[in-house]
Amino acid sequence: MTNLLILPIIIPLFTAILLIFLTKYIVLQRWISGISMLGTITASIILIHTVHTDGIQTLNLGSWPAPFGITLVSDMLSALLVATSSIIAFCCLIYSFRSIGEGREKFYYYSVFQFLMVGINGAFTTGDIFNLFVFFEVMLMSSYVLMVIGGTKIQLRESIKYILVNVISSALFVITVAYLYSVIGSLNMADISRKISEINQPGIVTVIAILFLIVFGLKGAIFPLYFWLPGSYYAPPAPIMALFGALLTKVGVYSILRTYTLFFYHDTGYTHQILMVLAILTILAGIIGAIAYEDIKKIIIYNIIIAVGIITFGISVMTEESLTGSVFYLIHDMLLKAAMFLLIGIIIAITGTSRLSQISGMIKRYPLLGWVFFIASLSLAGIPPFSGFVGKLLLVKSGFAAGHYIGAAVVLMSSLFVLYSVMKIFINGFWGVPKEFPNEGKVPVYMLVAPVGLLVAIGITYGIGAEFVHSYISQAAEVLKNPAIYIDAVLKE
Repeated sequence: MTNLLILPIIIPLFTAILLIFLTKYIVLQRWISGISMLGTITASIILIHTVHTDGIQTLNLGSWPAPFGITLVSDMLSALLVATSSIIAFCCLIYSFRSIGEGREKFYYYSVFQFLMVGINGAFTTGDIFNLFVFFEVMLMSSYVLMVIGGTKIQLRESIKYILVNVISSALFVITVAYLYSVIGSLNMADISRKISEINQPGIVTVIAILFLIVFGLKGAIFPLYFWLPGSYYAPPAPIMALFGALLTKVGVYSILRTYTLFFYHDTGYTHQILMVLAILTILAGIIGAIAYEDIKKIIIYNIIIAVGIITFGISVMTEESLTGSVFYLIHDMLLKAAMFLLIGIIIAITGTSRLSQISGMIKRYPLLGWVFFIASLSLAGIPPFSGFVGKLLLVKSGFAAGHYIGAAVVLMSSLFVLYSVMKIFINGFWGVPKEFPNEGKVPVYMLVAPVGLLVAIGITYGIGAEFVHSYISQAAEVLKNPAIYIDAVLKE
């Protein structure tokens, strides 16, 4: 048992509380927030090394042994996602210093930002299904504030839909948890898994599995439950949009990954078949949106939906190779989606528009921005040797090996459409006759590109160093494929 795994939760928590009292001191808020995120990153990287060498780490809060108390659990999947989220949050934070504006900074922006990280890191770390709901709510309440902070017309309009969908989803979540508790008699994830295996997943548990899929599908934007996402994620400023696009939907996907490999793996012929069909439809829906729109925000937003479908396809195949591919692609997509949203934020800040037809010739005046966007686009689309290629290769191989030819073909085909959608932005926006832009020379481009460049550099290293990273990813997939490892670590059996 170690206290290390609670640090990525309590560091942003205490920072958020402190920043509430420092709203008038913007520069001080920036410094404290930046140092706090660096501390969170450091703790999460040390945690990855600890899990890699010593195995799954657990912490029983209040010294109540599992399954009677609240348990925090950090396996390799959890540790990797906490570290990735913290790095993305740090880059979004640095980007915010020059872009979010003092109007938002004075109204608890940095404090709410830290509360959001409490919810995200807590959701990845908790070993208790009810506390997963609690951390979801912390995350969502923070996102409600970030969605409306600034009070622009589009933010207020879209926030109504966003809040309504998530309130309904949260109500269904707590009802489903209560339903599960009434059947199983436990809230500890490891204990739930053990008890479901003892009764061999009867029909009532399968019903609960579908309810969880609806709940997490709403939060993760799976077909047909993604209807709220394009408008809601379109509204906030670039750093908030990057946080939402890179992290919030991935918490929903992580929840499907965790529950469908830990709880509901006995009757895969029904639950996972439904998940596979929805994954394929999600990819197709995302492709249609990405190639249909001429708005650069909408193009990247629909690429989120494509990625969600690709990751959940790997979960539905349910082999060790497919799960390895899903985890690998999940981390890749978090890094590159954040980078892409921040990049289009810079483009919009310079041009004053997100309409592709009104943007042209930017590479002549902003070559660094153009080539960083180009490299990020290639990586996002899965062009070798970038990180997207490795994850998709594993997913396609596992799909064909398991006989799921249609799904594997759709995943393979999606790379072409992702590449087309982002290259459409690059070719039309950066090449051609340069136009005069209203904010040219007023935007600190090089300062904003720096945190984006860090994310892209990490993404490139992640792909080129895939052989080194694979040992960590395969360790995460091994626990997903063999729940007994997780159960034994938590319940000490």
